[in-house]
Amino acid sequence: MAKKGKQYQAAAKLVDPEKLYSPAEALELVKECAFAKFDETVELALKLGVDPRHADQQVRGTVVLPHGTGRDIRVLVFAKGEKAGEAEAAGADFVGDEDLAEKIQGGWTDFDVAIATPDMMSVVGRLGRILGPRGLMPNPRTGTVTLDIAKAVEETKAGKVEYRVNKEAGMHVPIGKVSFSREQLYDNFSALMDAVIKARPASSKGRFIRRLYVSSTMGPGIRINPQEVVAK
Repeated sequence: MAKKGKQYQAAAKLVDPEKLYSPAEALELVKECAFAKFDETVELALKLGVDPRHADQQVRGTVVLPHGTGRDIRVLVFAKGEKAGEAEAAGADFVGDEDLAEKIQGGWTDFDVAIATPDMMSVVGRLGRILGPRGLMPNPRTGTVTLDIAKAVEETKAGKVEYRVNKEAGMHVPIGKVSFSREQLYDNFSALMDAVIKARPASSKGRFIRRLYVSSTMGPGIRINPQEVVAK
């Protein structure tokens, strides 16, 4: 097992591994535990009471964080004609159709989110083997295949994040940066948790939020009391 560095060990001493912190306490502590020289990302890690092997127990969706993620999101849009113009006006970083597809097939993936109009999916479909494994494939369920291109681009730029349960019933979602105030992190945390709880499948039984941790990129995990989240 790799030995943790001195800075990590010092940060870990600030966290009681036996305590279930309130959301406000945990978000304040995650800022105190950050020690890197860069602006670390704050991420939530959840363990859900679902069985992802069953199609009716998938948990997936998107939510616009009130204060964004603190990242400059590079948005690519597959569109042409009037819709391409709407995408450019809304602030998309890259707009095109066949030209972008050829560029991606050549190995270029220097963007964070891909959005497409429905009529472009015949072009985008050929890129599944490249975009799929990277989580970049446009999908109607996440609002990245849409005719309302301007809204999709604006929401993504404003801080829309996707949450999706993995095969271990876990979920990892960024909610901001350690440079954010505790209030900003709490607002983003609340928006995400509200969305996840509303997305609970009807077939899920027992406790839905089993475990919940918050951490910065380099810092230790801080356990949050899930009952306070559900009851808030």
